[in-house]
Amino acid sequence: MKSKLLYLSLLAAVPFLMAGSCGVAKKSDGQKEEKVKEEAVQDIREPQVATAEEKKDTTKTYMVLIKTSMGDMKVKLYNETPQHRDNFIKLAKSGFYKDLLFHRVIKNFMIQGGDPNSRGAAPGVQLGSGGPGYTVPAEFNQNLYHKKGALSAARMGDQVNPTRASSGSQFYIVQGSVAQREQLVNYGNSRGVPFTEEQLQTYTTVGGTPQLDLQYTVFGEVIEGLDVIDKIAAVQTQRDRPLTDVKMDIVVLED
Repeated sequence: MKSKLLYLSLLAAVPFLMAGSCGVAKKSDGQKEEKVKEEAVQDIREPQVATAEEKKDTTKTYMVLIKTSMGDMKVKLYNETPQHRDNFIKLAKSGFYKDLLFHRVIKNFMIQGGDPNSRGAAPGVQLGSGGPGYTVPAEFNQNLYHKKGALSAARMGDQVNPTRASSGSQFYIVQGSVAQREQLVNYGNSRGVPFTEEQLQTYTTVGGTPQLDLQYTVFGEVIEGLDVIDKIAAVQTQRDRPLTDVKMDIVVLED
């Protein structure tokens, strides 16, 4: 049996963090949590990477267009995370993402998609376990962070994925919320990785999900269409799945 891709539970002790989690079934009781962990063990795979079709030019800026039924988002992919960049481009060019859904939406947190099982899924079906059959090694970078619009890779939880390898296809785009500077400073100091001045400025004005930094690989950012994130995040949901399907397609923008 397959399980949903898990995200690290948010730290309840930090006031500005949201009382929820991204990409994991909400915990209604201890038994449910243990069942999710048990199922996740059966779906873990050794990290591997899809072979790039060609060596990428690190001086070039790679762009994709995430087309949705609620508007389009133009995304810049980071050259600092080449394995995630190349894998995302390869899947997009192959048509992997065509007609997939944003199957998990949590307002003021993130919107998630990329599960191939979501294509044509019946209403009410719980999604989140699908992928291309491989994972991508983590590519953490302190300078790439979870500001609003950040494109990041979903993954299994730490219990079954200690290397924090990313899903081969599932991703999320951050909506987040605005944080208080003092709380951010205290949180950064407590984890031993203080936020830079740029990060503090961004998180206290634009917003984001700083609690996920260095936990999940950030490999791109929305540079046009931030309002589309807000539109998708505002849809009505049941168990975090939109009641009305939000479909996507991803197109690689060539120079």
